[in-house]
Amino acid sequence: MTAGAVDLTVQLVDIESVSRNEQAIADAVETALSAYDHLTVSRHGHTVVARTSLGRPERVVIAGHLDTVPVNDNLPARLDGELLHGLGTCDMKGGDAVILRLAATVPEPNRDVTFILYEAEEIDSEFNGLNRLSQSDPGLMAADFAILMEPSNAEVEAGCQGTLRAEVRATGERAHSARAWKGVNAIHQAAPILDRLTAYEPRRPVIDGLEYHEGLNAVGIRGGVAGNVLPDECVVEVNYRFAPDRSEDEAQRFVREFFSGYEVAIVDSAPGALPGLDLPAARAFITAVGREVNPKFGWTDVARFTALGIPAVNFGPGDPMFAHKQDEHVPVEHIERCEAQLREWLS
Repeated sequence: MTAGAVDLTVQLVDIESVSRNEQAIADAVETALSAYDHLTVSRHGHTVVARTSLGRPERVVIAGHLDTVPVNDNLPARLDGELLHGLGTCDMKGGDAVILRLAATVPEPNRDVTFILYEAEEIDSEFNGLNRLSQSDPGLMAADFAILMEPSNAEVEAGCQGTLRAEVRATGERAHSARAWKGVNAIHQAAPILDRLTAYEPRRPVIDGLEYHEGLNAVGIRGGVAGNVLPDECVVEVNYRFAPDRSEDEAQRFVREFFSGYEVAIVDSAPGALPGLDLPAARAFITAVGREVNPKFGWTDVARFTALGIPAVNFGPGDPMFAHKQDEHVPVEHIERCEAQLREWLS
């Protein structure tokens, strides 16, 4: 913990922590943070929470996940000039290292801070440490503002869009393909579904001065029984990315109305997160960072804070385009800049 954030990133990367295998890294983080008297540290599965309790009028959460996607011949960490390579460097152990540095070296922040390093972000939500913490100990997540250190090119990405997946079903009647007129081809019946998607015009609502950009796309299609049979069912899987001014219920209602006349089944849904840039803590953070603020088009765990009534932003080192790639890497400058700007904000 006396090392710089870049060296800490190397240490974290070299502790392999594929989802559901976070015990070793959580043990190391818990042990390291427990050495500091100004922090109250608790363990929840393989999620570690460290809090200051200075009686400040404002509390913020700074959070990052400890797990990674599976290894792809990209361990151990390797420094090549200004880039640090290795599994998790970008997503998101560079951000975790910044969290550890701040927790250890800013003993009297101008706001009370809750640092959360959590498990299982890269897999199903039921295992997600932040999700579990929100259910078992929501008080530990209570704050006026939250920062999730997901890779964002060291820029601020405010809030996030919601996401849902729906299955839109076209039906027909089976028949031998040699006597096609005796049946109804469900795949052909699905053509208007694709026509509607092709003609779709995305909403671009402006929220807190940021323009979000919705998306409605077919991401899968299945149908067919055999090479000589007209299918009686065709399912188009659709993904809807909706701006955070729409609730899950509103998004689901829109999708059902958009595909009126077809059977629609919602198979997965997660809410968006409002940016909350008008709050004092957010304004102070934006001023300290001094960077352009962008909307977050993808979904991240900031939505879990919004569900608790806590505005949140994404701010972390690394280009998210390199997350999960074999050549995952993070610019050293991003790690150092994120640490310096957060330190200034907390000081």
